[in-house]
Amino acid sequence: MEIIKLEPAIKTYIWAGQKLKKYGKKIDGDKISECRELSFHPDGLSKVASGKDSGKFLKDVALARDIGNYASSFPFFPVLIKLIDSGDNLSVQVHPSDEYALKNENSYGKTEMWYVIDHDEGSGLYVGLKDDSNEIEIKKNLEDGTILNKLNFYPVKNGDCFFIKSGTIHAIGKGVTLIEIQQNSNLTYRLYDYNRTDSSGKKRELHIDKALKVIDYKRYVPIRFDGNLVGKCKYFSSYVYDVSDLSEVSASIDSFVSITFLSGEGLINLIPYKTYDTFFIPAGQKGLIKGTGRYILTTIER
Repeated sequence: MEIIKLEPAIKTYIWAGQKLKKYGKKIDGDKISECRELSFHPDGLSKVASGKDSGKFLKDVALARDIGNYASSFPFFPVLIKLIDSGDNLSVQVHPSDEYALKNENSYGKTEMWYVIDHDEGSGLYVGLKDDSNEIEIKKNLEDGTILNKLNFYPVKNGDCFFIKSGTIHAIGKGVTLIEIQQNSNLTYRLYDYNRTDSSGKKRELHIDKALKVIDYKRYVPIRFDGNLVGKCKYFSSYVYDVSDLSEVSASIDSFVSITFLSGEGLINLIPYKTYDTFFIPAGQKGLIKGTGRYILTTIER
């Protein structure tokens, strides 16, 4: 397989925004919540948008040698990459660990990272508890609607990054556009949803009993990385580069590389790119970038 451009699976939820559609993401209507740029998850599969396999699902055409030895060693494709635009607040939620999820949900858990691409003035993210707490306290905060008071609120600027381990309570606030790089899992426990109703007048389901069992009740301590590295765990490693700093991208024989352009335009291996386009570089292949902008690179490392 040669380097290919990807077409995302697009989702629209009640908190959707209007920013992603401005960059050519295809959808009926005006609002987009998520663009699943690199996804092998059955709830939204990304497609091939260039070359001989155009229109096919990436998971159906990428062979083991294309994704590399590291990714192939997992029981599932390990990573999922999304662009998210919050036209409204997302629910307050938590994700379980692999250990809990495998025992109770027949699924893997979810660790993730956020890299802020754009934001409205005053917008921010809720990440982790301000202070040590416990199940009784958090349950009371949920019952009386004061859970946000227990969480850290981080006003954001472009380029901010947050690494969110499973068990960390979190929520994306209104007015933030970010790229989310996560374990390939859809398992989310919703704690609080602002008493909103959907188009049918129904409140979305909460999962409080399960959530209370998986929350990390310790005070949140931010996890920082050095240099161009912005997030790393066994499921993914992600780096941010400017095109001028690293114009040739090589995928090792052990892992694919995914690139999402956060700004700019140009060519990668003679395929045009623009802001928010994502490309898949198979293991052992190279991509030569000529143009402008910044991109986030994701691969699997050991």
